[in-house]
Amino acid sequence: MRKISKAVSRGLLLIPLLALPALAPAADVVTDWNLKAGEIVAAHQPGPPGSAALAVVQTAVFDAVNAITRQYPKAVVPALKPAPGASVDAAVAAVNRTVLLKMAPSQQAAIEAAYQAALAGIGDAKAKADGIAVGEQAVAELIARRAGKAADMVYYRPVTRPGMYVPTVVPVGGDAVPITLCWVLDRLDQFRPGPPPELTSAVWARDYNEVKAMGARTGSKRTAEQTEIARFWTTTGPAVYFPIARSVASQPGREVTRNARFLAAFAQVGVDAIDAVFDAKYHYQFWRPFTAIRNGDQDGNDATERDSSWLPFIETPMHPEYPCAHCTAAGGYGAVLLAEIGSGPAPRLSSTSPTLPGVTRSWNSVADFMQEVSNARIYDGVHYRNSTEVGSALGRKVGELAVAKLMD
Repeated sequence: MRKISKAVSRGLLLIPLLALPALAPAADVVTDWNLKAGEIVAAHQPGPPGSAALAVVQTAVFDAVNAITRQYPKAVVPALKPAPGASVDAAVAAVNRTVLLKMAPSQQAAIEAAYQAALAGIGDAKAKADGIAVGEQAVAELIARRAGKAADMVYYRPVTRPGMYVPTVVPVGGDAVPITLCWVLDRLDQFRPGPPPELTSAVWARDYNEVKAMGARTGSKRTAEQTEIARFWTTTGPAVYFPIARSVASQPGREVTRNARFLAAFAQVGVDAIDAVFDAKYHYQFWRPFTAIRNGDQDGNDATERDSSWLPFIETPMHPEYPCAHCTAAGGYGAVLLAEIGSGPAPRLSSTSPTLPGVTRSWNSVADFMQEVSNARIYDGVHYRNSTEVGSALGRKVGELAVAKLMD
């Protein structure tokens, strides 16, 4: 039975979203609310980033805004009726209010205050009412459309032999999850990569020795900057990635529907890329550096010397190694960023991370950003070089599919 990712694959499950302050002035109501939504949910329940929840929010925002502006022929919910003359600001506020009340019920007062503040600046009563109506309809139509995509459930099955003890904590990906709540993928294994390298290969020896040297908790060969990069990218999900999207969306001259479409594609990729990588992880169940390096005398490769006390720089995530999930996400996000930026010069991309407070990291290109994510997971001591490359390629395929379905 296939084992796949946890709550990230539940397109309608509204789970906590950890957000960070924007690094550039917001361009419009879409980017303003993108930031507010994260702040509200983080106040409700700090915890794992809510990629699935943000996909619902941003997709409904795009549908609502596009119903008003009719800027693009493609829409996620084509049945949404055109709403010329409705207030875009009211529609975006209504989408966020409708979804956030479900995401963060303890923050009802803050949600209502933000909502009423947004509506107070809209003077045209009819445009306001029409905007609220189209925003609420966008959420209802999207949820109804997504609800029909649920399918069979799959469960994590521990790998063991009769009578042999294995750890009994359910790993990430071990919950029961529906398998067809993809946004852009037709199925989770659509782009499943081939297997990891053979343990007797030169590639395995190369990767083993690189992470052993660069990812060790003590005595590593990391520079000070490489250690900073490792700490920065310990964070996962929207908290660290959406500020990069806002680096683009906040550029001067951006049109509101374009930003809505861009953030919708970005959010959808955040769900499907992770679902795709967890499908591969539990298909191959490849060991982490912590396990491999402490058992280096058992892999049949003379070039991999065992270290019985080796520890990774960070605590190892509790799920299989191959491919790298962070790299898959970054590859997917990168494909959407490249499509949005086009052939012109890229704006400077920036983000911050709660695992390295007070530090802002910036990149001159999308390629630089993606490469840093891959390097970071080796510096962290939790991934191998080949796994980062395969993950990046997997993510790019998902991202390019999202671009073709929503942005072309």
